Amino acid sequence: MSQTRGKYDFCIGLVLAMSSSIFIGGSFILKKKGLLRLARKGSMRAGQGGHAYLKEWLWWAGLLSMGAGEVANFAAYAFAPATLVTPLGALSVLVSAILSSFFLKEKLNLHGKIGCLLSILGSTVMVIHAPQEEEVETLDEMSHKLGDPGFVVFATLVVIVSLILICVVGPRHGQTNILVYITICSVIGALSVSCVKGLGIAIKELFAGKPVLKHPLSWILLLSLTVCVSTQINYLNRALDIFNTSIVTPIYYVIFTTSVLTCSAILFKEWQHMAADDIIGTFSGFLTIIVGIFLLHAFKDVNFTLANLPLSLRKDDRAANGTLLSTYDSFNDDEESSSCL
Repeated sequence: MSQTRGKYDFCIGLVLAMSSSIFIGGSFILKKKGLLRLARKGSMRAGQGGHAYLKEWLWWAGLLSMGAGEVANFAAYAFAPATLVTPLGALSVLVSAILSSFFLKEKLNLHGKIGCLLSILGSTVMVIHAPQEEEVETLDEMSHKLGDPGFVVFATLVVIVSLILICVVGPRHGQTNILVYITICSVIGALSVSCVKGLGIAIKELFAGKPVLKHPLSWILLLSLTVCVSTQINYLNRALDIFNTSIVTPIYYVIFTTSVLTCSAILFKEWQHMAADDIIGTFSGFLTIIVGIFLLHAFKDVNFTLANLPLSLRKDDRAANGTLLSTYDSFNDDEESSSCL
């Protein structure tokens, strides 16, 4: 019975994670469309600190779509481990890239399509070899894990790095360096996932009839999640307004996934009981995703499709043959001239 229940929870978590990726991938497009409309109207842009997007209905539609995706993601974490849910966020990269090519007229060439495929394959490998997290069923157990020295050090470093990026690096290099705002969103996202996991446990206890609302950790987690999500939304909007969507989405995924997996490994001690083949498989899957994402955005301006492939090969063959013939002819000419001398 427990095995059947486990498979049922796994399927629910899988479906919710995939639905979350679809909603979140679509939210990037809606937000970008709203920001572009504001730019055409001459409003102060979000990248410059403006908040005119709050009056744009397309931006609100994107926010609602992201909210639906986060709710589905929230529920997925309640049914499945973070190491299953987080890698499936690569599907949002695929959704965003495809929708960008249709609605934002951003190019998705052959390299981008191969990159999307590699991202999906890498996510599948990571899901197969994902480590199993320790079961945490009560808020008291969650409080004990949050007080672990390793997690306290990690959370402190995240807060310090975020404050440095927000107060010092952001005002100077945020408009030109894409990594500044995305790194802020990603490292804070690691803490928000931990808060989501804790609130999921609180909700389960609430339905079980336990006095969860009297537990101070519930309100601390709720307040921390509100601050983290608000900060992520603010700086993600700035990154989307300044840089190309097809670049923002994959880079955000890579840094965010790395942060979440690191945080989850420290908090739930997932890597202690993993076999060597699972460790290799997890890292291989993640590296495959990184390669796919690199192909997705590094060659986005190259106009290369399957229709151009045979023509390109024929040109390469002709160029190679021409080079060989010219070299051979010049060699014969050199021999003739030397014999004449």
